[in-house]
Amino acid sequence: MTSDISTPAARSDDGTRGFLYVLTAYLLWGVLPFYMKALGHIPAMEVIAHRIVWSVPVAGAVLLSLGRLGDLKVALRTPRTLAMASMTAILVTINWGTYVWAIGNGHSLDAALGYFINPLFSIALGAILLKEKLGKAQIAAIVLAAVAVVILAVDAGSLPWVAVALTLSWGFYGFFRKTLPIGPNQGFLLEVLLLSLPALAYIVYLEAQGEGHLFRTGTYDTSLLVGCGLVTALPLMIFANGAKLLRLSTIGIMQYIVPTMIFLIAVFVFQEPLGTARTIAFPLIWAGLVLYSWSILRQSRKR
Repeated sequence: MTSDISTPAARSDDGTRGFLYVLTAYLLWGVLPFYMKALGHIPAMEVIAHRIVWSVPVAGAVLLSLGRLGDLKVALRTPRTLAMASMTAILVTINWGTYVWAIGNGHSLDAALGYFINPLFSIALGAILLKEKLGKAQIAAIVLAAVAVVILAVDAGSLPWVAVALTLSWGFYGFFRKTLPIGPNQGFLLEVLLLSLPALAYIVYLEAQGEGHLFRTGTYDTSLLVGCGLVTALPLMIFANGAKLLRLSTIGIMQYIVPTMIFLIAVFVFQEPLGTARTIAFPLIWAGLVLYSWSILRQSRKR
């Protein structure tokens, strides 16, 4: 998953078209575990390389149809923008890699936990780095999330690293992505363009060594790997266009659709064990998210 939700903060109403766009993107992201599970027999790094490479033509075609390639050309000639995009590209690669590994190796619940915690981490990040003031409800929500992580860490004997890695990489990605002086669609294409050369080199190396899955293991794997570009870029493009038409508070509530779907798929389809610690931790996270949602709805009403 990837997004930039800074634009709609100033909107005072929601458009039906924007709502349907964002809902469609979230539903597509929500069923993505099924796609990644089908790729579970392929190493995560190889899957990520294909997500990057095959996203380029998809994102490029969309920008070409919108007539927005000029913005990208300017960005490619601006060293500061390239440096910032390189940082966000690295962060999103870490996020994708962790997510793909988690789904393929039976840690979908940890992935859901990471995306549940992320909004609360973003609040804390804003308070620490941007000196944003937190309300009592927001502080309580962050505390509940922290307690949940401690419970899981004590139970496992270590930090739930999948959830932590997803939370940190996505949280910092969102933070730095907001400072990137380029639109969300153009920014995504810029990121995958910067990553495409090393990703393509890695794919060529694997194929040359006979370890790649693009041509060696049949049309099923080939289709899935090539399709990675579509399942990566399409939801992002849909989301980016819908987010411009919605209030930030609406998107803040809707973002729980994805981790909720991942959670339900992990428990009822992939049959991952919930366990005592998770049975305690997840309700704490959900309670924190209810407080967070209540606070942003209250702020929205005041505005």
